[in-house]
Amino acid sequence: MFQCVGLMGTWKLADNTATDFLDLNHWLTMARRCEAAGVDFLFFADDYGYPVVDGGLPATAIRGGVQFPKGDPLAILPALAAVTEKLGLVTTLSTMVEQPPMVARKMATLDHMTNGRIGWNVVTGAGQNASARLFGAAMTGHDQRYEIAADHVDLSLKLWEGCWDEGGLVVDRESGIYADPEKVREIEHYGPHFSSQGVLTVPPGPQRTPMLFQAGASAPGRDLAAKYAEAVFLAAEVGALTEQIADIRRRAQQYGRDPHSIKFLIAGTFIVGATESDAWAIRERQLATRTLDDAAASYAFFTGLDLATMDPDKPLDPSAAKTETGRTNVERFLGPDAPTVRQILEEFQRNSVMGSPFIGDAQQVADQAEATIAATGADGFLVQPDHTGTFDSFIDLIMPELQARGLVQTDRPAMTLRERLLGTGTPHLAADHPGAAYRNGAAAHR
Repeated sequence: MFQCVGLMGTWKLADNTATDFLDLNHWLTMARRCEAAGVDFLFFADDYGYPVVDGGLPATAIRGGVQFPKGDPLAILPALAAVTEKLGLVTTLSTMVEQPPMVARKMATLDHMTNGRIGWNVVTGAGQNASARLFGAAMTGHDQRYEIAADHVDLSLKLWEGCWDEGGLVVDRESGIYADPEKVREIEHYGPHFSSQGVLTVPPGPQRTPMLFQAGASAPGRDLAAKYAEAVFLAAEVGALTEQIADIRRRAQQYGRDPHSIKFLIAGTFIVGATESDAWAIRERQLATRTLDDAAASYAFFTGLDLATMDPDKPLDPSAAKTETGRTNVERFLGPDAPTVRQILEEFQRNSVMGSPFIGDAQQVADQAEATIAATGADGFLVQPDHTGTFDSFIDLIMPELQARGLVQTDRPAMTLRERLLGTGTPHLAADHPGAAYRNGAAAHR
């Protein structure tokens, strides 16, 4: 995540380097280390939001560095591409802030700059109440944001897949033909939220469409993932993860897609030490940096709800917990066995939006991770930064253990991100993906 706080509060630790988030060398070192270790991709979460309480940015968020401050990942991705050859680079662009032609142009350019190693995490955004205030826009309802996102992705896919045929870029100096007019066309799109008549001026890169990721576990989020995503980020406990994965696969099949073509990646927190006691000592150091005020500010960022104003000894009142900012972290705390507000704050203080961490020495943590994959049917992990704000402990201790078990490969050749993660042998969208229908101008006019 391209912001200074990394894991909530851990910036306070003396050995944490996440405060160097505006130092390019911080990211160059991280990218080189990840690539050398055989990591598949480096992910940069992004949004324009921040916690909002009582109509403004609370002092606790500023003081505690809770989801604040942040930088822009797109500014550094070309630099990371220049010092790596195999590492995928995935970033978030919000469908509420970036217009489809803007996303299409940026990602098509990055597909070239990375030699096909770029991915787009499709989200409606986080901290929506703050983002709307920042841009002077009305707050858009949660479900409507996903309707907008679906139309946004549909138009973006038309631009990537429908404007340029294979062989459209000629660059024949003798004949004087730069591009073949028969193979380049404007698309037309008249959707419920976006209209467009035009051409993507960037010729297609190695993947043509960037690999598509999605993160959102509400019902509309799952539906967006089922229709368009090639990989999905999820964060929950094992039971909820199992249900979410099964549900998204069921929905994907209803859209005519192979339900097993989607990869599911669990947002995993790995706390590892040379010994189990070392790992628990790190855990205690982390927890000591996080206050309940930090947890309340973090919860406000993700949900728009101020738990500090609610009765700490009662569960969330469903009538008072209605929000258009984000529902996943509200719905997870409702139901017949709902925790109290105090317990919610304590859970956020421990784990924020993540599930329970894996804690122990390398062998113990690998055992826990394997058991989670087996129980949920997931395909891998989106590893969270460690207490240093880097992935060093995972790379140094866990990756060798996973490699010894035959679970990761560190010597794979350079290839596109889609080929690396999906293993389909093609850099392009699968034939049953909705975007494939727009190739060669087919169905690109509506």
